[in-house]
Amino acid sequence: MLRPPLVRPRAVVLAGVAAALADHLRWPVGVVRIAFVCLVFAGGMGALFYLWLWAFVPVEPEPASTAGSPITRRVPAAAILLGLAGVVDLALVVAISGSNDDVVNFCLVAAMLSGGAAVAWSLALDRGDPARTTRYTYVVRIGAVASLLIAGIAVLLSRPTALNAVLGLVAIVLGGAVLVTPRVVSLWADLMTERSARVRDEQRAEIAAHLHDSVLQTLALIQNRAGASSEVARIARAQERELRDWLFADDQPPAGDLATELRTVAAAIELDYAVRIEVVSAGAPIEPADPSLVGAAREAMLNAARHAGGEVSVYLETSAGAIDVFIRDRGPGLDLSALPDDRLGIRESIIGRMTRAGGTATVRPGIASGTEVHLHLEVARD
Repeated sequence: MLRPPLVRPRAVVLAGVAAALADHLRWPVGVVRIAFVCLVFAGGMGALFYLWLWAFVPVEPEPASTAGSPITRRVPAAAILLGLAGVVDLALVVAISGSNDDVVNFCLVAAMLSGGAAVAWSLALDRGDPARTTRYTYVVRIGAVASLLIAGIAVLLSRPTALNAVLGLVAIVLGGAVLVTPRVVSLWADLMTERSARVRDEQRAEIAAHLHDSVLQTLALIQNRAGASSEVARIARAQERELRDWLFADDQPPAGDLATELRTVAAAIELDYAVRIEVVSAGAPIEPADPSLVGAAREAMLNAARHAGGEVSVYLETSAGAIDVFIRDRGPGLDLSALPDDRLGIRESIIGRMTRAGGTATVRPGIASGTEVHLHLEVARD
């Protein structure tokens, strides 16, 4: 039977090493933990082996349903290290009253290591853990600063020997560094993020300029040479629209904007019919006032694509109290009165839909040729 891969889980007690090894060896996790503890007394082999596995054993992949989930730890290691620093501070105060400088120096070094480790663990490993709040991180940092300052000042005031003075000053400096370093790291991370974003924007601008001067112009030339009603022009138009959407995604108006809705409808129609639909808007961007307006405009564009083809223009104008949409084609034209009574596409899908929405729809011949559909809807603007 194949063994499970050696990977650390995402929900762990401390690091997930024992759980990963137990799952891989098919042993009880308690036996593995006891083995690590026993090996610690064999020259520290257990601790070294644990750290080696922690460094090189990968974490299991994130499930697709919980992408972005952090590693969660049940043991608050930073708080335990901070508590250890407090215990060492008490031991240091007791040792100062004696005459053994070696014990004082040992306690001072232990206080520096435990306090610094508490802050390092909180910043490096607890970041992103939902169980470790910002308040928790702040308390750990302030507690570590207090522990280091107390230890350093106590040694300087009571045991002013050369080595004690050096270690006390190091503890005080380390306490100041613990107080300032997280802020510096945060500012540095923000600076690097901003720099990376700026570099990406510059690269994107260079790519956009290159594509605009080459690919987009080539696609435009293909459309002009092939004619708006040809299949080649339809494919080139679709590719040009997709490329422009990718290049200028950050410059697009909000997704719910009425002009964007009409452009989306036009793009979908262009994929099915050999037609080129240009959407131009004037006035302030607004949310779609009524689905009936978008539906009627879509039906008008669809009719123009089916029966006229070629070039179709859509003009959207918004004012303080009304929305007007004009759809013009260059086809043979349409006489609404000459249509049979059973042709309900224009009468119901356009005129009837706008009437039910409280607006109007006018279908008339174009100025020179083709057909013009005018949709008008009164709206209440704040």
